[in-house]
Amino acid sequence: MIGTDTKPGGCQCGRVRYHADVSEAEAYHCHCRMCQKATGGFAATFVFLPAKAVEWDSEPDWYASSPIAKRPFCSHCGSPLGFMFNGHDHMDLTFGSFDDPSGFKPKLHAGAESLHEAWLDTSALPRQRSDETQSIVSRWQAAGLKVPE
Repeated sequence: MIGTDTKPGGCQCGRVRYHADVSEAEAYHCHCRMCQKATGGFAATFVFLPAKAVEWDSEPDWYASSPIAKRPFCSHCGSPLGFMFNGHDHMDLTFGSFDDPSGFKPKLHAGAESLHEAWLDTSALPRQRSDETQSIVSRWQAAGLKVPE
């Protein structure tokens, strides 16, 4: 059942939507190779919560990513939406699929056997905003739109 600490989310194209009660949620990074391949990133960042805390406004597609787990996703835009062990009463939602993921802080690094240390502390790298990158701005302007946040 959804409580008062609810956050909405969904895929990039908007076909799959959910509301999640995050009152018992904990965020973490999973660095295992399966999560790296499933998301295309150096890690998957998840929000772990009871499966009953998630109400799907529109159902995701699911695929069996291994003999022991499945992953929700959108077959229209390809957005990965989470992870769930077969028969488990908890699941993970991808951090980036929340409409507003602020407020979550990672509690641990799982799958540390495949962790890439060089990608953890990137605070010294230069930062560039999308709305300050001319090649991105001009493409959005040519489409008659502004750069999305």
